[in-house]
Amino acid sequence: MFHPTTEDIATGIVHAAYRVHRALGPGLLERIYESCLAYELRKAGYRVERQIPLPIVYDGLVFEEGLRLDLLVENRIIIEIKAADHPHPIWTAQLLSHLKLTDKKLGFLINFNVPLLRDGIKRYIHTKT
Repeated sequence: MFHPTTEDIATGIVHAAYRVHRALGPGLLERIYESCLAYELRKAGYRVERQIPLPIVYDGLVFEEGLRLDLLVENRIIIEIKAADHPHPIWTAQLLSHLKLTDKKLGFLINFNVPLLRDGIKRYIHTKT
């Protein structure tokens, strides 16, 4: 049975993102990239969940206010997909919040709307505080 390390999964994510970008290029909607990336990762043998609801717990109450993880790979790595002309600092804050709320350590922010994908992939590690 295949038990990939977190680094194996991270490498697989980057390779899959490059395959999607090479085939589609920039300029499409986020949901298209999300669907294709999920497909590529599943094809590579990874367990992938899409659009995972993320409730907020505040003062002992649970709020289902519409936060969602774009992709969760092997229940370990969060991927936030973007397709925008200009990166926005809120994307990083959003991903780091998702990592903190889910107690996950590793996340990727992937903006497919770039000529060279290496300029659109950012890796983030959440350190527990």
